[in-house]
Amino acid sequence: RINGVQRESISHEVDHVRTFADGRVIALEIEWNNKDPFFDRDLENFKRLHAEGAISVGVIVTRGSSLQDDMVQLVRRFATERGLESSDDLGSLGLTPTPRQKADVARRMRAGGATFADAWSLSFVKDKYGAATTHWRKLEDRVHRGVGNPCPLLLIGLPSSIVTFDEHLDVGAIAEGEEEQEILAEPIQPLPPPAQP
Repeated sequence: RINGVQRESISHEVDHVRTFADGRVIALEIEWNNKDPFFDRDLENFKRLHAEGAISVGVIVTRGSSLQDDMVQLVRRFATERGLESSDDLGSLGLTPTPRQKADVARRMRAGGATFADAWSLSFVKDKYGAATTHWRKLEDRVHRGVGNPCPLLLIGLPSSIVTFDEHLDVGAIAEGEEEQEILAEPIQPLPPPAQP
């Protein structure tokens, strides 16, 4: 269903769909950490839905190039600032490394004399955010090949500059929807009418 209207989908349910008063529909997929073939699925689904008149534009949000490139540094900073010194420390974050992951961290520490934070960040990023996961360059490759055409696309690659460490956010309040909003977003304006052929 798209906004209460029964539609047939061959592949999956789109993450977010918004219909505007003029009948135009935006479909949004967030691909943060899947295997990169998910981009093919999303783009082909957008193409199909656009051809059927079900959507006006497809939007994909993913990790940008700088975020992908800086991930090890960001995770290392996180680990260092939180004083992570062993696999046991990860438990307080709800992380339970597998025996293979623990062995990889130990190997990295022995081989180069790396700290736990250094070894764990390299291992964690390799496992969770590696080259075969969804990120900007993988999306860009597909779009340049024409995957998803002719559906209009808005592609958003989030940069590493969005990651912050010093905000002292109240995560519990955010989860409950009670975090004070400092910036009020502008309301989304309806899309202009399509150009007539």
